[in-house]
Amino acid sequence: MAEVQWFPGHMKKAERMMQDSLKLVDVVCEVADARIPLSSRNPDLDGIIAGRKPRLLILNRSDQADPDVTARWRAFYKAHGVAFLECDAKSGRGVKDLPRALRALRDKTGPMRAMVVGVPNVGKSTFINKVSGRKTAAVSDRPGVTRGKQWITVDSQLELLDTPGVLWPKFDDPAVGDALAFTGAVKDDVLDTEDLAAKLLVKLRDLYPNAIRQRYKLDPDPAAQGWELLEACARKRGFLMAGGNVNTERMAAVLLDEFRGGKLGRISLERPVGD
Repeated sequence: MAEVQWFPGHMKKAERMMQDSLKLVDVVCEVADARIPLSSRNPDLDGIIAGRKPRLLILNRSDQADPDVTARWRAFYKAHGVAFLECDAKSGRGVKDLPRALRALRDKTGPMRAMVVGVPNVGKSTFINKVSGRKTAAVSDRPGVTRGKQWITVDSQLELLDTPGVLWPKFDDPAVGDALAFTGAVKDDVLDTEDLAAKLLVKLRDLYPNAIRQRYKLDPDPAAQGWELLEACARKRGFLMAGGNVNTERMAAVLLDEFRGGKLGRISLERPVGD
């Protein structure tokens, strides 16, 4: 697969909007995907925020992440003094703890305004809707739905500023681009989904072989290439075409959909550095 590049014009505009909006808020909530806590954090945010505002890291989709790995991330963040909140915006688990977590970052009382940022498709709008208790932000399982900023009043003590999901111009580490593509932060229509699925199968084979065994009834060969695993899964699913050829394109779409939907179990693709 070619190196993933995804930085359309609206993302550059969104970065400028975030910079301009910092003066309007007390704190920044950065929503990340608990399955890929490293890759789903935009490194450009460090330059944008640059110590100007306190930041709360929100690990969303924690119910889809491996709980043992999340516990290691929890220890890592505590050791490095990172303020964080684990939640699952879809079910609402952990969301009610947001006001308390935000208050802990301020040395004054009174109403708060928080800007909510994050890369595309980490569940930012779902999180805001769950916090506010009503559907105020547009939600989709596709990246790039929120295009402009929106103020959402939670109650008399808290207002949230929703912002568009923003990636950064170049992924220096190809593994970061792959991880974001696995979870849907990069649109599938700019990717070779068969190549992406083959890479995901290798990752699953190395980290969670039982997920492949249980979902696709296949014992993954530790020496197999990704495309061989993709073909084997397609055969197990009966995705055959005329002449007996396997439909790897269909299998790739199914694999990515099932991984993103949590049907392969609780999976974390990244561990803390040095862990």
